[in-house]
Amino acid sequence: MALLRRCYAKLQLKVNETKSAVTSVTGRKFLGYSFWFAKEGVKRKVATKPMATFKQRIRQLTRRSGGRSMAEVVERLKPYLLGWKAYFGLAQTPRVWRTLDEWLRNRLRAIHLKHWKRGSTIYRELINLGAAEHVAKRGAGNSRCWWRNSNGDIQRVLTIAYFDQLGVPRLS
Repeated sequence: MALLRRCYAKLQLKVNETKSAVTSVTGRKFLGYSFWFAKEGVKRKVATKPMATFKQRIRQLTRRSGGRSMAEVVERLKPYLLGWKAYFGLAQTPRVWRTLDEWLRNRLRAIHLKHWKRGSTIYRELINLGAAEHVAKRGAGNSRCWWRNSNGDIQRVLTIAYFDQLGVPRLS
């Protein structure tokens, strides 16, 4: 740090010591990225704070009590997801992207179940989407357990291809 201060003093600049440090790359973040060591060398990942901000924003956009149609939810999600994917696309963590995709689709499934409300509507909609009768009955039987239901058999009915048709962009 002393060397940096001397170099910057010649240029008549100040070093912001709260933001600057001379340390290892691990534990530091730079423009929303942090770094980790792998066998191949140092790799990039999304830092913890931007990841928490992303999840919080997705929670706001996919609230089940918003009173919006699925098309409106997707239209609000699209620009945010595409922008986030464009900025953090250099991150070298494919498993994290897949996990975020799964989490987002579970939230969207829960919105669908909340929209359908009653067990009879859930049963009818699942049958219309091509679900087996026992899957539709199980989904209708747990009509108020949106989060648990969205991660179960409903996952085989409201698939990735279904959300692709709705226009939900993928992160992975």
